Amino acid sequence: MILVLSIGPKIVGVVHKWRLGVDQVAHPSDYEYDKCTTCAYDKVMRGLSLQSVGRRRAPRLLFLRPRIGLRWASTLERKSRAEGIKVESLTAKWQPHWDRLSSQWHDLRESDRGNAYVLPMFPYPSGTLHLGHLRVYTISDVLSRYKHMQGYKVLHPIGWDAFGLPAENAAIERGVHPEKWTLQNIDTMKGQMKEMGGRWDWDSEIRTCDPHFYKHTQRIFLMLHERGLAYQAESLVNYDPVDKTVLANEQVDANGCSWRSGAKVEKVMLKQWFLKIKEFQEPLLKDLDALARDGKWPEKVLAMQRNWIGKSEGAQLWFDVISTNSETRFEPVDVFTTRADTLFGVQYIALSMRHPIVQQLAIENSELRAFVERAKELPLDTKEGFRLRDIVARNPLAHVRGTTGPSIPIYVAPYVLDDYGSGAVMGVPGHDARDHAFWRTNVGDEPVKVVISAKKGALPLSLVPCSGKDMPVTEKGFIAADIEHFGGMTSKQAANEVVRAITDTGKPAQKTANWRLRDWLISRQRYWGAPIPIVHCDSCGAVPVPEKDLPVELPNLPDSFFEGRKGNPLAEDENWKKTACPKCGSAAERETDTMDTFMDSSWYFFRFLDPKNEHALVDPTKTNSGMPVDLYVGGVEHAILHLLYARFISKFLATTSSWPKGHLTNGEPFTRLITQGMVHGETFTDPENGRFLRPDEVDLTNPSKPIIKASGVTPNVSFEKMSKSKYNGVDPGATIAKYGADATRAHMLFQAPVSDVLEWDEKKITGVQRWLHRIIKLSTAPWIPDDEMEKFTVPEHVDKKLLNILQDTSTSEDSLNATRESLVSILKQDEAKLWIKTQETIASVTESYSQTYSLNTIISDLMTLTNAIWDAPHASHITPYLKWYSMAHLVRMLAPIAPGVAEEAWHQLNTCTTSQTHEGSVQTVFARSFPTADLAIIPLLTTTRKCVVQIDGKRKFDVDIQKLPDSISPTDSNAVTKFVLRELLQTDEGREWFDRETGKIWKLSATEKENEEFGAVPEGWKVIAVNSGALCNFVGPKKPKMEKSG
Repeated sequence: MILVLSIGPKIVGVVHKWRLGVDQVAHPSDYEYDKCTTCAYDKVMRGLSLQSVGRRRAPRLLFLRPRIGLRWASTLERKSRAEGIKVESLTAKWQPHWDRLSSQWHDLRESDRGNAYVLPMFPYPSGTLHLGHLRVYTISDVLSRYKHMQGYKVLHPIGWDAFGLPAENAAIERGVHPEKWTLQNIDTMKGQMKEMGGRWDWDSEIRTCDPHFYKHTQRIFLMLHERGLAYQAESLVNYDPVDKTVLANEQVDANGCSWRSGAKVEKVMLKQWFLKIKEFQEPLLKDLDALARDGKWPEKVLAMQRNWIGKSEGAQLWFDVISTNSETRFEPVDVFTTRADTLFGVQYIALSMRHPIVQQLAIENSELRAFVERAKELPLDTKEGFRLRDIVARNPLAHVRGTTGPSIPIYVAPYVLDDYGSGAVMGVPGHDARDHAFWRTNVGDEPVKVVISAKKGALPLSLVPCSGKDMPVTEKGFIAADIEHFGGMTSKQAANEVVRAITDTGKPAQKTANWRLRDWLISRQRYWGAPIPIVHCDSCGAVPVPEKDLPVELPNLPDSFFEGRKGNPLAEDENWKKTACPKCGSAAERETDTMDTFMDSSWYFFRFLDPKNEHALVDPTKTNSGMPVDLYVGGVEHAILHLLYARFISKFLATTSSWPKGHLTNGEPFTRLITQGMVHGETFTDPENGRFLRPDEVDLTNPSKPIIKASGVTPNVSFEKMSKSKYNGVDPGATIAKYGADATRAHMLFQAPVSDVLEWDEKKITGVQRWLHRIIKLSTAPWIPDDEMEKFTVPEHVDKKLLNILQDTSTSEDSLNATRESLVSILKQDEAKLWIKTQETIASVTESYSQTYSLNTIISDLMTLTNAIWDAPHASHITPYLKWYSMAHLVRMLAPIAPGVAEEAWHQLNTCTTSQTHEGSVQTVFARSFPTADLAIIPLLTTTRKCVVQIDGKRKFDVDIQKLPDSISPTDSNAVTKFVLRELLQTDEGREWFDRETGKIWKLSATEKENEEFGAVPEGWKVIAVNSGALCNFVGPKKPKMEKSG
C-alpha cells in the first residue's frame, strides 16, 4: 500500500509499506524511484502538487491500490508530458533499461513456441557502417524481435567476417598489423550497431580471425581431406602480379584487370588446393526446387544458383582429326553440345589454349606459340582465332548427304574454356551467335550453312554478308529437307537420332550432361587468412596436421613487417614455415597458402549455436535443435558464391556427426532467404560537363530546387549506388544522431519494399518523425475526457476479446449473461469501426511480418491505424477502453520496428491515468506477446454492407448501406426493396440518382408521378433488390417501338 501525505496542494511525505514500514514517513527527496518509468516515485521527485494531478485539495491521506495508482492525471499534464518527450533520444534513454534485462531476455516471453534462428549475413569490418549495413541489420532485427514477441526463443547473433585481402592491403598501406586494424574497426562498428537500436546476442559474438574460430575451419578442411574431398593440383589460375595472389574469375573485370590493384591479370600454372564441390553438384541443383516452394528463396537467387551450377543436357560427340601433311596421329576431339540437331551444319572446330593438340603443335610452331602468348592479353570475349593449317576434322555424319564434309577447319580460340567439356567446341555459325561472329572475324565472307528451318520441308538459304539476312537461326525447328534421312525431323527428334545414327556406324557418341560448376579453389597466397593445416614432407608428401595440434596459428609478425610488402609473408617467415613431419618426424615445411575467406563464411552459422565449444565445431544436439537457420537476411550480391559454398559445406556436415539430423532438410542451411536491395544516394551532377558535385557545392536551401552555387544552374539529380567518387554517401551515425534510431529505421523500411533498391531521401524522414511523435502523444491518453478519468483503470490484461471488454465495462448487472449480439449492440458505430480497423490491421501486419516480409506495408498499415485512433470521436464511456486496447495493440505491432518509441509509449500507456499499474506490466513492451487478430468478431460488428446499384442492368455505383435488420425477412422481397431504397436515400450517391428534386433518374423519366409502391422512383420503373440488398437494379419502362412509315 502507498500512502501520500498532503497539506493543501503540496505533497510533504510518502508512506511506503514495503520500503519503510507502515509507520515511517519519507521525505520526497529520500524516496526511491525508477528514472526509466513515469511512475509515482518520479512524480514525487518532481514535486508535483495535488492540484496538478488530482481533484481534491483538502488535507488527507490517500489509500490507493497499486493496480489503480496514485492519482488521475489532467489533460494539461498529459499534453505537457508528451511534448517533453523527444523521439530522437528514446533509443538512448531505454538502452540501459534493455541492457539490464538482457540476461533474462529469453525469459520475458509470455509463451514458449520453441527455438527460432534469425541471422543477418555477418559484416566485414571495413571501418564504419554504411546505409547498406543499416538496412540489412534493421531488417533482421525487426524480424527477430517479432519472433521473440510471438513466443520463440530467438537466436539473433552477430559476428565478424574478419579475414581477407582488404585488411592485409590496409596493413601494407598503413604499416600496421592486419589484426590491429581489424579489431579497431570491429570496436567502431560494434558501437554504431548499438546506436541503431538493434538487439543481438553479443554473448555469441565470433570473429573469424580468432584462433578459437579458425581452429574449427581447419578442422573442417581436415574432415574434407579425410573423405578425399580436398586435394592439391596444378591449375591455370588468374594471378595478380601486383598483389601477388590468385584471383577468382569474379575478381577479374571485363578488361582482364584485377578488381583490387587494377593490374593486368596473368594466367599462370600453380599448385593449388581445391575442394570437390562437384561431388555435390546434383543435390546442390535438385534441392533448389524445395527452396523454391512457397517463395522460401527469391526466384532471382535460385535462377543465379541454377545458372552457376549450370547443368546442360546434351550429347558428347567425337570428331576424327586428320593431319594433311605429316604422319602425326591425333586422338579424336570430343565435344559437348546441347544442339546435336545442328551437327549437319558444323563448319569449324575450336580448341582451347591448353588443349592437348594445341600444346603438341605449339612445340614446333612458333606462330602458334606467339598467338597463345598474345591471347593472354586479349579480352575474355575476343573472337580472334588461329587456324591450325596442317590438320582438319571430320564430321561423324559426313557420309550423310547434305552434311558438312570431311575437311572441317580447326581453330585455336581464346573464348573456349579449358574446363568446359574437354576444351573443344563445334562451331555452327548458322545457328549460334558467338560462332557466327567468330566465323565472320576469321573466315570473312564465305557462306554460312543453315540446316534448321521454322517450316517443315523447307530448304533454307545460306547466310551471306551484306544481304540483310546474315543472322544465325538460333531457334529450334525442323531439319532442312535436303539432309538425307533427317529432313523434316523436329530438332528434338533429330538430336536423339543423331546419337543413334553415329553409334550405328561403330563410332562413339552418347547423351550426357555438362556442368558449369568447377571445384572450389581455396588457396590464397596471403597472410591474413586461416592457414591450410598441411605439412609438406619430402618423404611423405602432403601430410595433414593432427587434430590435436590445431589450430595452426598465424605467426605474430611486427607492424613494420607489413609496410609496403607484396606477396605472401608466410612464405618468407622461415621460423614459422619450418616444422617436423607429423608422420615420420623428418624436417618439413608448412603449407604457406591460406584459405579463401569464403571458407569461414561457409560454416559460421553453425558456430553461433555453440561459440565457446573448444572440442568440436558445435555440439550435435545444439545443431539438431538450432539448424537450419529459419531466416537468413543479406544482399543479393552474395547470391552465388557465398550461398553456394555455404550450402556445400552444410550438405557435407550433414553427412557427419556434426549434424546428425541434417538429412531431414537435405543439409540445406537456410530455410528462408531475404535479399534486400541496395541503397542509392541522391547524386548531383553538373549538366554542362557531367562532373559529380559535392553536397557543399549545391545550395539546398530549398531542397526541392537545388542550385549549383558557382553557376546558379540547376544540377541534374539522380539516385545512384553510393560511392566516394560520386559524393553521395550518407553517414548513418549522423542520421541517427539527427533524427533518432527509430525514425531512421522506420524511414528506411517505409521508403521501399525490402527487395527493391532504396533511394535514400532524407527530406522525407520528417513525416515518419511526426507519425512517431503522434504515437507518443496518443500514449498519454488525450482521448480520455477529464470527467471520465476517475472511472478509467488501466486494464490488467491487454489481449482481452471484445466481448470480455464489453462485459467489464458494462454498467448492467446482467452483462455476464448477455448474448454476444446484445453486448455488441452496446457499441456505437464509430467504436465498431475502430475495433474492426484494429483487428484488420493486426491480421495484415501479422501476415507481412511472417509471410510476405512487406515491412513498408506494415508501416503504412500502422500509420492508418494511428490516424483511426486519433480521429475516432468519443462516443460513450466504452470509447476510452477501446482506444486504450487499440493503442496497446498498435504499440506492440510497432515495437519490432521502432523499439525506443514503442517502449516509451508502452510505459506512458500503462501510466496514462495512473502513477503506476499492476506489477510487471511496464517492465518492457517486449515482455508482452504480439497481438492476435480476432477476425471472428468483425461480422458481428459490421452493421453495413456493400450494395451494387444498377440502372437497366448497367452498374452505376457501389455504396455502403445498413445491413438488413432481423425484423425483415430476406425472403420478403417487397420489404427488402423498401428498406434498401430508404438506405440509398441516406447516401450522397443515392440522393444524386433518386432525390425527388434533383435525382438523375427523375430527369430521365417522362413522368413526374411517383411509383405507388416505392415512392422514390418514377411511375413505371421497377426496383429489384436481391441477396438482402447486395444488388439493387432499377429498370425503366420499355420505350414504345416506332412504327415504320409506309
